[in-house]
Amino acid sequence: MLVTLEPKRGKTIPPVEPQDIKIYEDQQLRPVTGFTPATGSLQLLLMIDNSANITFDTEIPELKRFLNSLPPQAEVAVGYMFNGLTQLTAKFTRDHAAAANAIRLPYGIGGADVSPYDSLSYAIKHWPEAQAERREVVMVSSGIEGLGGGFIPENPYVMAGIHDAQKAGIVVYSIWSPSVGHWGHDYWMRTWGINFLGELSDATGGELYWTTLSAPVSFAPYLQSILTHLEHQFILRFEPLPERPGLQPVRVVIPQKDASVAYPSAVYVSRR
Repeated sequence: MLVTLEPKRGKTIPPVEPQDIKIYEDQQLRPVTGFTPATGSLQLLLMIDNSANITFDTEIPELKRFLNSLPPQAEVAVGYMFNGLTQLTAKFTRDHAAAANAIRLPYGIGGADVSPYDSLSYAIKHWPEAQAERREVVMVSSGIEGLGGGFIPENPYVMAGIHDAQKAGIVVYSIWSPSVGHWGHDYWMRTWGINFLGELSDATGGELYWTTLSAPVSFAPYLQSILTHLEHQFILRFEPLPERPGLQPVRVVIPQKDASVAYPSAVYVSRR
């Protein structure tokens, strides 16, 4: 599983060894078998909501700088979410400049924000077969779930996106950006959109970035934070409980070090 180390206090992450880590599967302590820096191949998909309002337009230069600042060997792609689909304007490539130039203005039309979580599931199911050690998504969206399912943590469409990401081992970073239309300025819908994005990112080991219910002044600090997270990722290996295939709940702690860890709340265990 892919995890990210963070400082508990201050800005310094102390050295962490495998023996410092405790991992629980379904509340049962499991042996850690490996903990190594994630320095291998990286695939990152930038997903942009086609329903983003005009405040998004000024963020395009920051997103281009972000893609161009990724490690040279990283493969990047750009996709736009629309009606539960993800339409790529740039397929996975190491040509970061070309991918950056594929970032365009959103359509800003009704229906584009039907379900960003269905769009995530679609993108995961159509991910290239040649998979990297690390697979990451940066999702720019209002998080509004237009298909319904209830304003509850167990919204079925949100949960489906979470489960698909967890099964694929994909980390999702979310940047909240308001959408067009009535929902775009509705307090209730905005609030639940943020809640859903937070739920998605927390459950996959990522991070949600937002400040207030107004459009952020700049994506720059958010994108810099994501770059920092990418520099502190590790591959954590452990011995799962026997004869329990499928998604299994996990908890990871570092009790004796001044460090915290971001990790997916469930991992997929294949049948032996």
